[in-house]
Amino acid sequence: MATHLKNLSDFTGTEIPSAEKFRFGIIVSEWNHEITNSLYKGAFNVLLKHNADEKNILTLYVPGSFELTSAADMLLSSKTLNAVICLGCVIQGETPHFDFICQAVASGISNVTIKHNKPVIFGVLTTGNLQQAIDRSGGSHGNKGEEAAVTAIKMAQIQHDLAI
Repeated sequence: MATHLKNLSDFTGTEIPSAEKFRFGIIVSEWNHEITNSLYKGAFNVLLKHNADEKNILTLYVPGSFELTSAADMLLSSKTLNAVICLGCVIQGETPHFDFICQAVASGISNVTIKHNKPVIFGVLTTGNLQQAIDRSGGSHGNKGEEAAVTAIKMAQIQHDLAI
């Protein structure tokens, strides 16, 4: 589905379970702070809106998106959580650095998910320019942080249901 046709924060037709029985980690990249802080606010507020207890939300900040993977691994190795949300923003530049970082982060998050058998949510914007990042972090296309939080709640509920 083309993003320009979708608001990331439109959950019409989506049933979102209560988050009250779950514990969440949110890891936020400090690089592109204005964007990632907006993603964080969106994710945090959605968790609260769906009854997560604020004391059951652990927030960590890391230098950049590349570090999201190792922080998720450290967090899941040291804390009992139902899901981890990774929030970052990588904006394409003039070098292949963008491609290397995006591929490493996507692959790393998948690997941490499999290693720990816990949902680790990819809430990383990979945009061609700053305006696209603004549009997806609370602008005209909604907030990817909100989408990541809804995904975390839903995946935590799925894992809980499968364990019953």
